[in-house]
Amino acid sequence: MTNLDKEEKDLLESFERNEWCSSKDFEKRKAELKKVAHNTIRKDKRVNIRISERDLKELQRIAIKEGLSYQTLISSILHKYVNGMSSQ
Repeated sequence: MTNLDKEEKDLLESFERNEWCSSKDFEKRKAELKKVAHNTIRKDKRVNIRISERDLKELQRIAIKEGLSYQTLISSILHKYVNGMSSQ
């Protein structure tokens, strides 16, 4: 086996236990992700923040589940928040 870190090993084990499933409505999900990507693609400013390791790990876990990079997920969360979606 290749050198996998703990997170990678956990993902592999989860896959091998058949815990993964295909999206029920792939085309709808694909359209949602395209919209997220489009809304976050125009990045012209850089921001550096410090967050706890625990929060970062959780963001990375969620991003994997959503099929996104964690940076894109964070950008998407911020975009939704500043555009009034935080109350939904």
